[in-house]
Amino acid sequence: MCAELVNQAPVELDFDPDALRRKYDQERDKRLRDDGNEQYLEVKGQFSHYIEDPYVENAAKRAPLSDEVDVVIIGGGFGGLLAGVRLRQLGIKSIRMIEKAGEFGGTWYWNRYPGAACDIESYVYLPLLEETGYMPPKKYVEGEDILAYSQKIAHQWNLYEDVCFQTEVQELRWNEDSCRWLVRTNQGDEMKARFVISSNGPLNRPKLPGIEGIDSYKGHTFHTSRWDYGYTGGDAKGNLTGLKNKRVGIIGTGATAVQCVPHLGEGAKELFVFQRTPSSIDERNDRSTPADWVESLEPNWHQDRMDNFNTLVSGGIADKDLVNDGWTEIIRNLLVMVQSEGGAELSFEQLMEKMELADFQKMEQIRSRVDKIVKDGDTAEYLKPYYRQFCKRPCFHDDYLPTFNRENVTLVDTGGKGIERISEKGVVANGVEYELDCIIFSTGFEVGTEYSRRCGYETYGKDGLSLSEHWQDGARTLHGLHSHGFPNSFMMGILQTAFTANYPHTLNEQAKNIAYVINRCLGGNHQVVEASKEAEAQWVETIVSMARMNEKFLADCTPGYYNNEGKVSDRSQQNVPYGAGPNAFFKLLEEWREKDAFDGLNVS
Repeated sequence: MCAELVNQAPVELDFDPDALRRKYDQERDKRLRDDGNEQYLEVKGQFSHYIEDPYVENAAKRAPLSDEVDVVIIGGGFGGLLAGVRLRQLGIKSIRMIEKAGEFGGTWYWNRYPGAACDIESYVYLPLLEETGYMPPKKYVEGEDILAYSQKIAHQWNLYEDVCFQTEVQELRWNEDSCRWLVRTNQGDEMKARFVISSNGPLNRPKLPGIEGIDSYKGHTFHTSRWDYGYTGGDAKGNLTGLKNKRVGIIGTGATAVQCVPHLGEGAKELFVFQRTPSSIDERNDRSTPADWVESLEPNWHQDRMDNFNTLVSGGIADKDLVNDGWTEIIRNLLVMVQSEGGAELSFEQLMEKMELADFQKMEQIRSRVDKIVKDGDTAEYLKPYYRQFCKRPCFHDDYLPTFNRENVTLVDTGGKGIERISEKGVVANGVEYELDCIIFSTGFEVGTEYSRRCGYETYGKDGLSLSEHWQDGARTLHGLHSHGFPNSFMMGILQTAFTANYPHTLNEQAKNIAYVINRCLGGNHQVVEASKEAEAQWVETIVSMARMNEKFLADCTPGYYNNEGKVSDRSQQNVPYGAGPNAFFKLLEEWREKDAFDGLNVS
């Protein structure tokens, strides 16, 4: 289950790089908008039903809490779970989890749409595999399996012991006198904690397109993150019998739509897929986990595999490709090009040129695959993505493209402009009104909006300073984990920290660091720990200086949440991940812990 990277014969290109660059620019320019992230609506007020919990039958009833714990962890997805596990492994018992959902699972609790599954192989995506002794049954596991695995983790490390489900934090406020955080919630709680860890997740708040008339439609609507099986029938495996006489429209063609569209096409009387930008669709080629491979694994195989995947998808070099799938193919292409020229030493600029050619080569393959599968020539052309592969999250699916060969399925491509408006009867696109019984919004989650808005609560630190005020000109942290003026508070996410396609890997490394700091403080009876002003400023400077390395790539990309909807220059250069890449960041944290000196932190 791995590929050796060996010397190859010279590579001959069967495409014109200059022509592709022009085509990419044209397609990007068609999609640029003046409003950037403002094109989306905040899900509140009349739209608040889009974030209700459809999986809880009865609201939780309990008395408000006003007690004290050592650590409050906000969020029950992989981030919160990993933080809890790493604390438990260090012997810390007084932990309270707070989760707005009715169970652990995070994004896998909310996203239960038909076809929901991991798009990164399960052997690297699922954390703690060696610690739990769990082996995924196949390369890409379904969402319901990931949800069950999340709960397995919580049970194994006793995180159900003190958990508040169906509870939303409304405010965090630091008390200088007691050196405690006051945690206020929608359940009337005013609990106290020595330390607070916020792991709200990057994909937790659904967004809606700000389309004219969105509130005028008279038919049925829902967001894919809150799938309405009461209306569609069926379950996560499909069989949507409730749609057999329905004309259904789905808005959006990203990673979620790619997984649920085949089931909608199978179940609906008619399905209209409204597209602004096509996704890159590579083959999935799922398969069962080989027993002989499992038996061959040696201790630490999981970390080695995660590291190998991370290296290759981040543009690094490795002797072997342990994962060997569409995610890592660009790097395999790049290495073949370099090795075909005798493995010559290349400058950074030359390496980037080769990387672009390897990317072109991969995307030509993706576009060729569309022609091989989709029978109608015009539809096939609309489904071809013209951008670098990692401008958007690449997708891997074997049934999405064939769905457009069904007579009841229509692709409505909007030429990059999006839908004109929504009427009482349906959707208006390209001057045509499509009358629909149901509109499904597959429009993703808020990523580039203000941190406190995505969290759903405000954090008030020393002297009543809010985090929003402290970050009004851009995020200010040390290592993306601490912020000056907000002692004993830790953040998990992607701001000013590592970014990798395999997000749980980042969360795991952050959890190790946070647990280390908290354990040291509890063991040494340190009341307060926070980033120094100087260390925070230095880290911000590091983030900004490295952000420029990736700015041109993002500016050349088609608009999406990776590049602030095409408005790269409008986003603070502080609100980005660590520019040297995830492996460098993980090593930085590891060396920071090994020094055991709390560099950059003030302790009292």
